[in-house]
Amino acid sequence: QVQLVESGGGLVQPGGSLRLSCEASGSIFSIKAMGWYRQAPGKQRELVATIFTNGDTDYADSVKARFTISRDNAKNTAYLQMNSLKPEDTAVYYCNADVSHGGTHYWGYWGQGTQVTVSS
Repeated sequence: QVQLVESGGGLVQPGGSLRLSCEASGSIFSIKAMGWYRQAPGKQRELVATIFTNGDTDYADSVKARFTISRDNAKNTAYLQMNSLKPEDTAVYYCNADVSHGGTHYWGYWGQGTQVTVSS
């Protein structure tokens, strides 16, 4: 019913930047929150950043001041600008969205993930 498509991952050197995009499409009435999570090999998936409809944001301590989440509500698209990347940022990054199909309940959807590798 809802598809989330991420793009923008890749290989970057330490200190470099990448911008991830996540576009939601399908049966969407409204989106309450969009977020980025990441999962490194052998580790649990963790929250990186979240943005709500009103623009409020929340970040993991490890990425504060380096990453910026933004959102284009008209395009149902979220972005993650990642600066000053470190090798420990290497992970598969997943987009998540809380979507209403017209009622009061919101359903959580995930994208397929995009690989970010920080290495020299």
